[in-house]
Amino acid sequence: MKKVLVIGSGGREHALCEALSRSPQVGQIFCAPGNGGIADLAECLSDYLAGDFAGLADFVEAQSIDLTVVGPENPLVDGIVDYFQERGLSVFGPTKAGAQLEGSKAFCKDLMARHHVPTAGYRVFDEFDDAHGYLQSLDYYPVVLKADGLAAGKGVVICENREDALATITDMMEAKRFGEASTKVVVEEFLRGEEASVHAVTDGETLMIFPTAQDHKAVHDGDKGPNTGGMGAYSPAPIVEGPMLRKIERDILLPVLDGLRKLGIRYRGVLYAGLMITKGGPRVIEFNARFGDPETEVMLPRLKSDLYAILKAAADGKLSELDPPEFDERPCVGVVMASGGYPGPYAAGKPMYGLEDAGAQPDVTVFHAGTRLRDDGGLSTAGGRVVCVTARGDDFRDARDKAYGAVGRIRWEGAFYRTDIAHRAIGKQPV
Repeated sequence: MKKVLVIGSGGREHALCEALSRSPQVGQIFCAPGNGGIADLAECLSDYLAGDFAGLADFVEAQSIDLTVVGPENPLVDGIVDYFQERGLSVFGPTKAGAQLEGSKAFCKDLMARHHVPTAGYRVFDEFDDAHGYLQSLDYYPVVLKADGLAAGKGVVICENREDALATITDMMEAKRFGEASTKVVVEEFLRGEEASVHAVTDGETLMIFPTAQDHKAVHDGDKGPNTGGMGAYSPAPIVEGPMLRKIERDILLPVLDGLRKLGIRYRGVLYAGLMITKGGPRVIEFNARFGDPETEVMLPRLKSDLYAILKAAADGKLSELDPPEFDERPCVGVVMASGGYPGPYAAGKPMYGLEDAGAQPDVTVFHAGTRLRDDGGLSTAGGRVVCVTARGDDFRDARDKAYGAVGRIRWEGAFYRTDIAHRAIGKQPV
């Protein structure tokens, strides 16, 4: 039986562990560092950090682990895959060069421009005075300001007017709100339409398309308030099913993969396109180099095929040898429950109740994103996004009702959640 190490500690990693646990090939799962929910499926290595490349590789060698799956973006951008490969270890994820797709928005935009991939118009600035002057001169708003580097999903700001834009560019580039991530800033055209996420697993040659999904980024109902890491998601996203998905593969995913190859980058891992479906067709908002969160929590429960086989084949460059993946046709809805104050300052360490009851409901899985085991065996909050409560149903309304029914059984001091997850999909059926 195979041994797997999953790197990360959030809801995405819990969903990866859960799907890997269903593989007939996998006998043991480790997770570094894991969380309170992952501990039910894997041996959590709380002493290891995602950035401890040498320590993790030593552990993999000592335990004869067959595959390491990297969940979060930071270690990918920092080169963990390169390090593991240099030591002869099997690892799923792109190299540091490939992870620039997410690690540098300027690199990603320039790649798309060279290969005629539809995206928003943009300018890149690495000098504050130049960016400030450009925003001062614009006679159209809103515009979007993006920190070039990683900012935990919070480095994108929609500026409704010139005053907002000038204050934001000052906050980013002068006050260093996002540290080194915002020393360079991308100013983008604001796109109107409906967002969707398309994920593909690739070995650099073959693409395996995963279920479509739609994330809810804004913190409040009605897509109001600041962006978060994600307040909920659903799969599939009807707006990008059928012919639209084939168009996205042809006009977006394949040209980007080809563009990376022309740069000498054999991209192996997740190719995740965040899209805006406009009146003129799909346009790329951003690319990510890993599975989305909370999209993973609604995609992987629908996967019927062996996840280990898929990820291992991608890591080994043998994805073409597998049959196309099979998925549950039933839709899945996930609702994130968060700590009071998120995405701003929040209190951790709040005792949690009702998790077992919620998880025991039919078709429901509770994925832990920010929880910690207490000495008495109970669970406490340990993050801004705490759990993602997911449910499959006969249609979107049924899945949503099951998810919210389970949400109502979970409680801790200060917990909150959006009440309108999947509102765009209600009444629409998967194609």
